[in-house]
Amino acid sequence: MALATRTDRRPSFARTVWDSTVGKKTVMAVSGLIMLLYLVVHMIGNLKIFFGAGEFNHYAHWLRTVGEPFMHDEWTLWLVRVVLVVAVVAHATSAYQLSRRDIRARPSKYVHKRARASYATRTMRWGGIILGLFIVWHILDLTTGTVHTGGFQQGHPYQNVVDTFSTWYGNVVYIVAMLALGLHVRHGFWSAAQTLGVGSRTRDRFLKIFADVLALLLTAGFIAVPVGVMTGVVS
Repeated sequence: MALATRTDRRPSFARTVWDSTVGKKTVMAVSGLIMLLYLVVHMIGNLKIFFGAGEFNHYAHWLRTVGEPFMHDEWTLWLVRVVLVVAVVAHATSAYQLSRRDIRARPSKYVHKRARASYATRTMRWGGIILGLFIVWHILDLTTGTVHTGGFQQGHPYQNVVDTFSTWYGNVVYIVAMLALGLHVRHGFWSAAQTLGVGSRTRDRFLKIFADVLALLLTAGFIAVPVGVMTGVVS
């Protein structure tokens, strides 16, 4: 008698975690914190523009040689880029799937009467879309030079930044995106802390204050660059 073949295979642990709501929220929180760490470092590096073209261009060149001679030219930079791409994709995918899951879970009575989303939820969703579009524009503008105006100069990031923020639309796009970033960080950091179990009755107040201060510093730090160009401090 032929033996029956078993076709029911248990999903892997990673698949089980990803399919769960808690798993998606954890992926969203961890990927968000990875991007937040990058933003802090990136903001500090951007502020070097106030020390002049030589200092800023030297910093940009250093980014391509980090880790030498152990790492080859630009290897560390590309490693960071890969980690960031994975974090962005994981963050956006988990956010989208959680949003769709939340919509499907609503009672049928809300089909014709849409429940009003909270301020934080609306901010996170629209802020995420704005930031996603901004990332594409930012790369095409200052990394590849595809949409850059004024003549993109490879190896001269200081002049490229000045060119971008010498246009009204460059300033509008950047400032709007940074305001969206501040709101996203403010709500996102708090949500990540709750998801990862960091929050508590004694720590909640501190976490809220820290999220507000961090969002404010990041927003002000990034916006300082276009404001510096507009006012002539950076030229």
